[in-house]
Amino acid sequence: MTILTLFIMLGMLATLVTLATGITSMGHGGAFDRKHEIQLMGTRVAMQAITILLVLLTVYLAAH
Repeated sequence: MTILTLFIMLGMLATLVTLATGITSMGHGGAFDRKHEIQLMGTRVAMQAITILLVLLTVYLAAH
């Protein structure tokens, strides 16, 4: 396992945890959801973008 593979797996896990937290928060509603809903979804998008970039970097490096 390369370091890039490890970072991809960590990125996927971070995305999943952030998504689950956001969905659970929205399901329960309340003050926490109102305060953090935009922040959680923004973080999820950022984690996804970083993970996708790492996957693309891995594919590029494997091809060369």
